[in-house]
Amino acid sequence: MSIHISAKKGEIAKVVLQPGDPLRAQYIAENYLENAKLVSKTRGIFYYTGLYKGKEITVGASGMGFPSIGIYSFELFTEYEVDTIIRIGTCGAYTTDLKLFDILNIENAASESTYAKYAWEIENDILPHQGNIFGTINETAQELSLAAKSINVHSSDIFYRKDQNIPAIATKYNCPAVEMEAFGLFANAQHLGKNAATILTVTDIIPTHEKISADEREKALKPMMELALESALKSL
Repeated sequence: MSIHISAKKGEIAKVVLQPGDPLRAQYIAENYLENAKLVSKTRGIFYYTGLYKGKEITVGASGMGFPSIGIYSFELFTEYEVDTIIRIGTCGAYTTDLKLFDILNIENAASESTYAKYAWEIENDILPHQGNIFGTINETAQELSLAAKSINVHSSDIFYRKDQNIPAIATKYNCPAVEMEAFGLFANAQHLGKNAATILTVTDIIPTHEKISADEREKALKPMMELALESALKSL
């Protein structure tokens, strides 16, 4: 079995919600899942499986960046036969056309990363969501009266950088926001023929330095969590 996830066979559901932060996974499990069981805590990366409205769902962290989500999503897809992963995370906006608290359903992820090329010989520098879960998220958002915006995102290896200008690849592919994991997740799912989506909440407006405060984050991320849970429900 997996060397990074210690859950036993059968303890991971077919659909996994994957925040970056282990404590966010814990929060979702404790506040939304019934009979949630901690099935893995290897390296402090928590995975919980429980029931949401009577159906089994797993929530577990990916860590930060392509190397980390690349390992966890690959092992979930292959070792635990997961069908669908929904990444839920935060992002920074390159433009004031996006606002704090906006919810984004990622259509394509563009990246300068060599991850897809050297892992799976995928040469593209922009990759789409995989499978039908993207459409399910859009439909569910409408039902929940949430204004989820379908956009492209820049998936970057870099959090801190010397050049503060918008990276060329973000301009080339019309990416109004930046995060660090979607491209790696989409690459794994494309290679393995699995379903993958990414839902993000805007927590930073880069040009104006606006940020959601630490106290606001819990409330701010609830709509995204609920959208992911309701979308996961439909995919089971």
